[in-house]
Amino acid sequence: AHAIGMAEMLKRELKDMGYTFYLDSPTNQQFLLLTNEQAERLKRQVLFSTWERPDEMHTVIRLATSWATTEENVQKLLQVFDEIM
Repeated sequence: AHAIGMAEMLKRELKDMGYTFYLDSPTNQQFLLLTNEQAERLKRQVLFSTWERPDEMHTVIRLATSWATTEENVQKLLQVFDEIM
């Protein structure tokens, strides 16, 4: 339940920042649609899984939260996303 709560917080904040989600996941895994450039900048600071490339301009990434994810972790990640927007 904690991991899903942290994922919901992350999803809500990223949507407010203008990010697009590839699918609406009710789980601790969230799938974002990024430009390839955003994904390249993000990977310099954040470990994530590349899910797929729906076209030559975009990358879908997977972010996962866990029982150990804190609100502070989510806020730090949001700062990075704010920088790459």
